[in-house]
Amino acid sequence: MGYSSDEITLHREVQKEPRGGSARFLYGTGLLLVSTVWVSAGLFGLYILAFYAAALYNGHLAKWNQILPGLYQENASAATTGIGLHFAMGGIILVLGSIQLISKIRNRWPAFHRWAGRVYITACIFAAIGGLIFIAAKGTIGGPVMNTGFALYGVLMLLAAIEAWLHGVARRIEMHRAWAIRLYALAIGSWLYRMDYGFWLLLADGAGHLKNFRGPFDYTMAFFFYLPNLLVAEIFIRNRRSISAPVLNIVSAFALLLMTAFLILGTYYFTKFYWGPAIIDWLT
Repeated sequence: MGYSSDEITLHREVQKEPRGGSARFLYGTGLLLVSTVWVSAGLFGLYILAFYAAALYNGHLAKWNQILPGLYQENASAATTGIGLHFAMGGIILVLGSIQLISKIRNRWPAFHRWAGRVYITACIFAAIGGLIFIAAKGTIGGPVMNTGFALYGVLMLLAAIEAWLHGVARRIEMHRAWAIRLYALAIGSWLYRMDYGFWLLLADGAGHLKNFRGPFDYTMAFFFYLPNLLVAEIFIRNRRSISAPVLNIVSAFALLLMTAFLILGTYYFTKFYWGPAIIDWLT
């Protein structure tokens, strides 16, 4: 089977090595950041499966309320079904998402990329639908502001998943890749939501956060955990072919290193005290 012009262009592009010392430095730090995100998001995905999905499977749904009060109510079957679907699919999304963006896997094992992509996008669609069902049936603990922010998140994820699927099937590779990047930026939102709260509680002692999630920080976080991700994704999509000045490459590389160190610290903290114990308990 022949290749389209878009496929040939993309194949040549991913084979290119960055030229110049500053460009290679930026490329290396970017790869380190992506690897850190993959490990951290993957661990969080396993945690979701270990804690939320396992509690659903074992019929111990009241455990959900240990993390988010009021998440489970015995007489709210529609909301429970929706949020259970959201959590189960969320674990799959975080485990598979980063794998789909690795160019070597796409080029060396295209069949795996396609089948894993089908599972990944299907999981994204069901996760979005499950979350929207929960919001419609019960609403979030944070009230109208959180309902709006989380509902918009679900709609955007649903849109990005459908667009990535349609462009992939039609072999519009550039468009497919752009929507896949947007989808990934949204998919890691649930992971970033926990990371942001963890760091805020650690560094700012939870200023602006209330137990009912209706404080100023909570209202900000209802949108902040995914909208900046989309902005970064758009910048990356529109500028990934441009050649930056060496000084800009070096500054960007050090910024990426700072972000990586920040994420490594957060991943260590969460894995040691929250994710790790839950995963080990689930596996044993």
